[in-house]
Amino acid sequence: MLFKQMQEPDSSTYTYLLSCPQSGETVLIDPVLDTVERDLKVLQELGLSLTYTLDTHIHADHLSGAHRLRALTDCRIAYPAIDNLACADIGVKEGQPFRVGQIEIHPLFTPGHTNHHHAYLIDNGTQKMLFSGDALLIEACGRTDFQSGDAATLYTSIHEKFFTLPDETLVYPCHDYEQRYVSTIAQEKQRNPRLGKGKTLEEFIAIMEAMDLPYPRKIDFAVPGNEQCGQCPDNVPEAYRGPCGTRDQG
Repeated sequence: MLFKQMQEPDSSTYTYLLSCPQSGETVLIDPVLDTVERDLKVLQELGLSLTYTLDTHIHADHLSGAHRLRALTDCRIAYPAIDNLACADIGVKEGQPFRVGQIEIHPLFTPGHTNHHHAYLIDNGTQKMLFSGDALLIEACGRTDFQSGDAATLYTSIHEKFFTLPDETLVYPCHDYEQRYVSTIAQEKQRNPRLGKGKTLEEFIAIMEAMDLPYPRKIDFAVPGNEQCGQCPDNVPEAYRGPCGTRDQG
């Protein structure tokens, strides 16, 4: 399996490229509209054609690159089936592996950051790799104060779906804001200040309720745009309209 991790700096979003060498089928997990040209260049340099995009959830901090990538490459868009997006070509759900050539991706329904959030688990033959989306970050976790988020639900998702995985499972989050790239389940169970060292549900809820985070600066256009797989809505402020070029919108 070919694997590459790439970051969009404004939202600190990681996009993950997975490609099956036997079939040539390739997926981008959580692509960002702002970095579509970079992703296309990487695909070209690697001699790959894009088969799928796959998002973990409807993001609030950036526009997905899914719609534009489909317009430019004829790839297919995959989203959690529970979102029931008219723009998606494929709906994924827990218990039904999503195959990219010989790569078997196992969706995990992990609500709490959003009520429809999914993570993706694969076994590369040596280790398990968890693409945890916004649910579990490196020594952090996703917010639970908007988009039907709920701290108790997130705590249950992490403990039942993530912390039951082997300790050596690699954790690749959708974001990191401190230039970190990968963690493990063992590290998060020990070092995560919100969840580690056996934090109780009550302790976790208290931590999340005390965070007092600012209103997400892109949420008002990112959510409706991502409900259309990353199309730019009319209310995108001028400061963020650069990536919304009409030539790439299909």
